[in-house]
Amino acid sequence: MTTRVTVGIDIGTTSVKAVATDEHGTVVARARVPHRLIAGHAGELAHDAAHAWADNVVTALTEVTSGDVEVLGVNVAAMVPSLCAVDASGRPISHGLLYGDARGADPSGASGADPSNSGELTRFLAWLVEQHPDAAGYWPAQAVANAALCGVGAIDSVTAMTTLPLFDFTGWDPDVAAGAGLHEVARLPQIVSGSDSPGMVTVDGPARGAPMAGGTIDAFAEQLVAGADSEGDVLVILGATLICWAVIPEWVEVPGLWTIPHTAPGRILIGGPSNAGGMFINWARSLCGVPQERSPNLTDDLAPDRVPVWQPYLRGERVPLHDADRRASIHDLDIGMDADSVMRAAYESTGFAIRHQLDLASLTPNRIVATGGGVRDVAWTRAIADCTGLDVHCVAVPEGGALGTAYLARVTAGLERSAADAGRWARTERVVQPSPAWAGAAGHRYVRYRALSDA
Repeated sequence: MTTRVTVGIDIGTTSVKAVATDEHGTVVARARVPHRLIAGHAGELAHDAAHAWADNVVTALTEVTSGDVEVLGVNVAAMVPSLCAVDASGRPISHGLLYGDARGADPSGASGADPSNSGELTRFLAWLVEQHPDAAGYWPAQAVANAALCGVGAIDSVTAMTTLPLFDFTGWDPDVAAGAGLHEVARLPQIVSGSDSPGMVTVDGPARGAPMAGGTIDAFAEQLVAGADSEGDVLVILGATLICWAVIPEWVEVPGLWTIPHTAPGRILIGGPSNAGGMFINWARSLCGVPQERSPNLTDDLAPDRVPVWQPYLRGERVPLHDADRRASIHDLDIGMDADSVMRAAYESTGFAIRHQLDLASLTPNRIVATGGGVRDVAWTRAIADCTGLDVHCVAVPEGGALGTAYLARVTAGLERSAADAGRWARTERVVQPSPAWAGAAGHRYVRYRALSDA
């Protein structure tokens, strides 16, 4: 029997994830198409944009629509900021620069601003214009993906908001663009308002002719369907970047942290992204010889007080330290510890990074809602529970960015009035509770972690 679906596609740091979902948020098909992260040194973070932002997006769409489905809408999410140079057909001709790449660093040395005020994308633009002055355009990942799927290089107005001051709330600011060396704002992507569609899917297959949405931000899509909407909830996204958002009732600003509106009415989020996420965890797995497909059991055979302490800053730290020059280090390691001890310490560093943000905000939260691919890693979620002292509610669909994006595709297709009801797709698969045997020892290591990070 034919199933009516919408498709959400999420361009992540190390792969493109896609889900096809029915009206109830049930995943009918899923795909993961890996791509290489270009990170040869701490100041570099980029993609082969033609491969990751265009080819893999088409592949992911094709894979999740290979069954007996009727596709009602398609939407693409990606991280912000991102930018590449494109040719006249919208095909990337440069690497795709990603958040935190040194080519977007503020030459004044200022740091700490959230993406909507950092000016990072404008600096990406200046670098790309200098390197590729004859490019037909300069587009973020969402625009490249939309061009590959429907022939129109467009982004939605929410994504455009993260490009301030290049976006002036109505369109591209020609003076800011000129300051970056670009004198024709027509070379920037088209902006579509809200849930408007830039065009119809042109890729052969069941999705052909379905309306495309304008795209969205990956973390925004995650929020919509995670279910972390009540005061006291903490949304933790376990992706290549760790993202922590605590739900609070009113606007509060804390040095080092970001404060942004929640997608839920009357709620505010405080926290931000940390480099103590999957990029660090996967590096530690490689270091310790742990296969990526296996979640190690690190609590049964380890003594809780025989674990070292990581400072997990392979490429600096974002929130709350805002220090691109920090580097990773391991402390209190002795000859009696093994690779399992080092791996447990890596997982704990994520829990400590979360706890650090919550402590700075002077919060006593009720629970963590964890989403992202990392929820499949039982050892990781256990360590987070032990290190924060909080129950960790793991979502049933780890591809939260793709799931929320699929919901937004329903809005564009006219199947939902707005994104306000997206929370009905939120589901919990399991709850991980702190282990009394581990929580005390982890608490002592957190004190050590803070002393090192604050030094």
